[in-house]
Amino acid sequence: MSLTFTLDPALTPELRDGVLQLWTDVSNAGGSVGFVPPVTTEAVRPELVKHLVAMAEGRTRLLVGHDEDGRTAAAAFLTHNTHRLMRHWLWLYTVMVHPRHQGKGYGRDLLAAAEGAARGIDGIEAIRLTCRGGLGLERFYGSCGYKEVGRVPGAIRVAPGDDRDDVIMLLPLG
Repeated sequence: MSLTFTLDPALTPELRDGVLQLWTDVSNAGGSVGFVPPVTTEAVRPELVKHLVAMAEGRTRLLVGHDEDGRTAAAAFLTHNTHRLMRHWLWLYTVMVHPRHQGKGYGRDLLAAAEGAARGIDGIEAIRLTCRGGLGLERFYGSCGYKEVGRVPGAIRVAPGDDRDDVIMLLPLG
């Protein structure tokens, strides 16, 4: 079994709700996607709306993976740089695979699909992302070809007394 990936899918209410539920479920399973559990869909919704607005403005593209049952199982946002000197690389944000699919290799599949999507965008030479330290994510991204290019110690406060590094990763496409 594998996921079917689509870049820039039609934004239907079902897809919007599927991404919202995915983001909530990933967050509540401890995923490093901008929230700390417990979180509700109503807490996540404003962040999703920000991405949707950026999509409508052409600044962000959605990559979504559906499982064999047609459910939203994975997603990531590819965001163009607005700075005129940095338009040759893009950001990969909110990389998520539903917890029910963990351990199936879908995270690698999602990153490969994101790389393929980025390679199809004129002028894009690299993908940049950040991840929360302390979870082994930098090892995972490293195993997918990303290189750690920076680290800000203690930049992410998960809870009082629990600060994590903000790790900057880069995947050159050349």
